[in-house]
Amino acid sequence: MKIKNINVSEILKPTFWKITSVIIVIVGLFSTYFRFTQGLGATTNLQDTVPWGLWIGFDFIGVGLAAAGFTIAATVHIFNMHKYEPLVRPAILTAFLGYSIVVCLLIVDLGRPEHFYHPLYMWNIHSVMFEITWCLICYSTVLLIEFAPVILEKFNLKAPIKILRMISIPVVIVGVLFSTLHQSSFGSLYLIVPGKLHPLWYSSLLPVHFYISCIAAGLSMIIFESYLVARGLTKEDGFQNTGLKMDILSGAAFAVLIALIASLLLKIYDFIDDGKLYLLTVPSMETYLFYLEILLGTIAPIYLLSQKKFREDKKWLYIISICVISGLILNRINVSITGLVASSGVNYFPSFDEISITLMLIVLAIFAFRLVAKNFAVFVTEEHEHSASEKDIAKTKPITIS
Repeated sequence: MKIKNINVSEILKPTFWKITSVIIVIVGLFSTYFRFTQGLGATTNLQDTVPWGLWIGFDFIGVGLAAAGFTIAATVHIFNMHKYEPLVRPAILTAFLGYSIVVCLLIVDLGRPEHFYHPLYMWNIHSVMFEITWCLICYSTVLLIEFAPVILEKFNLKAPIKILRMISIPVVIVGVLFSTLHQSSFGSLYLIVPGKLHPLWYSSLLPVHFYISCIAAGLSMIIFESYLVARGLTKEDGFQNTGLKMDILSGAAFAVLIALIASLLLKIYDFIDDGKLYLLTVPSMETYLFYLEILLGTIAPIYLLSQKKFREDKKWLYIISICVISGLILNRINVSITGLVASSGVNYFPSFDEISITLMLIVLAIFAFRLVAKNFAVFVTEEHEHSASEKDIAKTKPITIS
């Protein structure tokens, strides 16, 4: 299969966003240097009473937005819904980049980053963080194996592709298992702080809330990326007519609707069962942020997605995906930061270095996604997937959002 070679001159061509991105990366690298040489105390606004801040919150966000990897893989390879095969590759790429950001931020956030490898041989099977660490390591490996055929196709390496396809089903099952465990385990981390996390967010069902919300946000991330790829990158030479068919995106949007409804019903049950409804009338910053999270990320998308005309309109799907993604971002920040500020007695706002390192990793992930999506067969047709399974390697056929 012939894939256009990477155009270095095009990458180096200056534009406003490229220049801005380069500045962000350079500043982020300086902040990373200061963090590793000066320590957390000198470069962050973290304290003993607020040991987790922006980086942990963003880890939750990155893992949540990467959830489409196991969702789509299970849908296609385990439940045999091959209609959604064109979503598999972008979902796996998104998941891999999301987890890469998480791993980088976890290392940066460690008090002793030079000891990042200790969980590999210093086991504590009673720790939720130990389980999360190992699930991250194992699932990142699974994602690399799942995405490897896309890279190997460029070099026409048929033998390893054939081997990877033979073990694809067991690999997907293992990946779903690991991802399910740690998606919910992120919520489990906060079960040990019932007296510190604000009751608007604290719940014994927090692991379930995290799991369901990540499914909706992960699928929305794929819709969001597909629209941007079709709208932006297809205008450039050598990357024409790339995107995903409207019926596929509409099907994914319907799955988002189901997940959002399940999330809302679970939250309503949780509030009634725990007797927390009165908290919704308490005037406070936490209450206002909770309403913003629910209205923007759940209720508004449910209303829009429940109407077929919006589910079948690519621009509305793009807007709705932004709402759902924003809702997950607000939820994870509220749980990891907002909900703990009052009990800590200290006002926390991320330092310049915390923000610059986070922005640097986001920019690098976007650049990596763009580079890979443009130069490898990431967005392909269902027919290509089937023929690739039968012939090991098949010619990629571009598709469009129609």
